[in-house]
Amino acid sequence: MRTTPQEKPKKTPKKTVRVGAEAQRHHRTVMLAKMGLMVAISVICSLIHFPILPAAPFLEFEVSDIPILIAAFAFGPLPGLVIAALSILLHDVLIGMANGPYGMIMHMIAIGMYVFVSGSIYKKFKSRRGALTGLILGGLCMVLVMIPANILITPHFMVTSVEFVYGMIPTAILPFNLIKFAINAVVVFLLYKRLSPFLHKW
Repeated sequence: MRTTPQEKPKKTPKKTVRVGAEAQRHHRTVMLAKMGLMVAISVICSLIHFPILPAAPFLEFEVSDIPILIAAFAFGPLPGLVIAALSILLHDVLIGMANGPYGMIMHMIAIGMYVFVSGSIYKKFKSRRGALTGLILGGLCMVLVMIPANILITPHFMVTSVEFVYGMIPTAILPFNLIKFAINAVVVFLLYKRLSPFLHKW
């Protein structure tokens, strides 16, 4: 019997491989530039902060969370977390946190949870409903995680008792985080689709 010779696998042209690698490098460079831009915007926005509850003036709403959440929608949850961490660190180095390391830790826990949950949901469901669902669930997760975070961390940094922190939960911590989550959700939901073409332009 005559056997049919097997065809040799076609090799990918070196030029195609080189162009693909260059495209990947260009994409990474553009992504890093966009992330750097969002970090800079977040640091500038961190200059704007104000108390929400008259009974707890030490709890302040930070506008810097808004560009971080927009970045998580545009680039994904992990880049969003990187942008959050860099923004908080740069703010502390350049401007200084009002509550020092305590403020950095609590801010990172809060925005980290919000960014990870909302960014992960939107990455899977890229629609207006997905964005709204991500913002709501991410905000609720942030509100919930800040309860044990305050119980475990606040007494060590603020030199207060756990009982005092328990008393603050229904009167200050819980309403503050609910209002903060609501403001962030509304602003990001209204702004993201308008900014999305610019963020994905290159």
